[in-house]
Amino acid sequence: MNDGLGELADALGRPRVAGDAADASVPVAGTVIVVRAGDAGPEVLMMERPDRGSFAGAWVFPGGKVEDGDAGATEEGTARNAGVRETWEETGIALDAGSVVTLSRWDPPVGIPTRIRTWFFVAPAPAEVTLRLSDAEAVRAAWVRPADMLARHGRGELTLYPPTWVTLHGLADAPDAAALLAVASAPALFDSVARRDARGPYLLWAGDEEFEAVQDAPASGSRHRLRLDSLPWVYERTSAS
Repeated sequence: MNDGLGELADALGRPRVAGDAADASVPVAGTVIVVRAGDAGPEVLMMERPDRGSFAGAWVFPGGKVEDGDAGATEEGTARNAGVRETWEETGIALDAGSVVTLSRWDPPVGIPTRIRTWFFVAPAPAEVTLRLSDAEAVRAAWVRPADMLARHGRGELTLYPPTWVTLHGLADAPDAAALLAVASAPALFDSVARRDARGPYLLWAGDEEFEAVQDAPASGSRHRLRLDSLPWVYERTSAS
């Protein structure tokens, strides 16, 4: 299970600067979390990628890079169009674009070899769904409970990349599909920074005292980071005291 952690070594310690999250040279992608009600709680559609190409062997949500025909009025709108198109091409699910709500935007650490700025969206599954997977894009697909995927990852049974892991973590406690869809009330911005300490590598975002450290400023103790040094991964998010 590689989870893309090898690439983090190239980004360790590199600071973010203004404009990184809007860098026009970074490819943009859209991915859609399709949600349905399951017998044991809300479920999301996930696919296992083939052992080649982007996210090789990982479990992901349907989605992919923006193409020429996806152009919208904003980057977010363009990424939404790409996510809807890719969901159709990869799974055969036709989504109502009006029901696709923005959940988050992920900008990778500066310095990794492959940077793709990805917008995550949430949408309810259509009433009638028959999966038609693209052989080039997916080995298999399944409707899964977020908590179950996190547990399997924690046991080393499958590969997840950090944005997927954190997204599943944020959805895991939703009691039903409606509550899961309501999580997308305000898009979250994840401008990622990679660090390493004696324990190993971790990612951090705005809200962590290390994200925008000011010389001689008192330590706030706040945390917004994902520990990647061992399984299961640990997501730490607190507020400054």
